[in-house]
Amino acid sequence: MARKVIHVALNGVTGRMDTGSTSCGPCSQSVSRADTLDDRTSLYPEPVLVGRSEERLRAIAERHGLPRWTTSLDEVLGDPEIGVYFDAQVTSARESAVARAIAAAKHVYTEKPVAASAAAAFALAGAARAAASPTASSRTSFSCPA
Repeated sequence: MARKVIHVALNGVTGRMDTGSTSCGPCSQSVSRADTLDDRTSLYPEPVLVGRSEERLRAIAERHGLPRWTTSLDEVLGDPEIGVYFDAQVTSARESAVARAIAAAKHVYTEKPVAASAAAAFALAGAARAAASPTASSRTSFSCPA
């Protein structure tokens, strides 16, 4: 049986993603759990934490046993091993980061609202459609994409 690792960038993890039911704990636990495809390939998600505070990221990564983290969105978006980008930042930072992830050909999953205005959200949807970038937004509650 083949094993395939899927690197998932989790941006905005130093806020509410580090507490309660929306924590990195479920994300780190999913690393040991695989989903199996029809061809019997096992998919293993591997979170890559992204945020602004090096100190807080390091602490979260150590607490949850996650080896990869960075304060550089450019590093994540430029890394060909990272195929999925999840954005849980504050809304004011999300629009630009999601647009950059779409341009970098990442699969994108974002917290709601996608942007600060309907026009901006429709512009992101158009960009994703034009780039053929799989893109989704949470609906009613937060859930770890991994």
